[in-house]
Amino acid sequence: MNPTTPIHRAPDSPAARQALALAGVFQAASLVDELARTGQVDPRAWETLIEATVDTNPDSFEAIYGGHPNNLRRGLDTLEALVGRKQANPVVLRYGFSLLMLMNKLRTDNDMMDILGQKLTRIQGQAEHFGTTHENVVASLGEAYQETISTFKTRIVVQGDPSLLQSRMMPERVRACLMAGIRFGLLWHQQGGRRWKLIFQRKALRRALDSLS
Repeated sequence: MNPTTPIHRAPDSPAARQALALAGVFQAASLVDELARTGQVDPRAWETLIEATVDTNPDSFEAIYGGHPNNLRRGLDTLEALVGRKQANPVVLRYGFSLLMLMNKLRTDNDMMDILGQKLTRIQGQAEHFGTTHENVVASLGEAYQETISTFKTRIVVQGDPSLLQSRMMPERVRACLMAGIRFGLLWHQQGGRRWKLIFQRKALRRALDSLS
């Protein structure tokens, strides 16, 4: 992440904070789709997700996503599609809602939460040594996802180019993205986000997106 990126104070509005956290979920979903189809990924969007996942004790809400809403621009654009303002990618939306479902399963499994917390603490030490987006860190995030969230009966089946999905580090990168989606899903829930609100409170989400544009 660019250290000169200015810190913009996070909005006080609960709906805007929920929108930012939800943008992280759908940014992860979008990057999973991009990785699976092209093997490439937007560096700024990628770094934002990985750094948010590794930093388990951020100084502030805005520090989670690097201090500027534009670091979550890919996810915010996907939310615009969710509320009907842009063309939606059904695969990305499916990944995003699946991540929210998995987050809810994880949230109610205290043992799994403890195990994941321990793994992330170890990965944080790795990140301090190698750098946050080093492939060793990404591989560890992918392994942590595989050993915890992948054990739930509900799984995310990633569609894409089979040769790309089997290429070096690709499974780990995809799983690291999914882990980031879970991290932002937990943040969304902590900020008061609920699935029913996405159905019945779309106007509030639209207003929140307007305030972040």
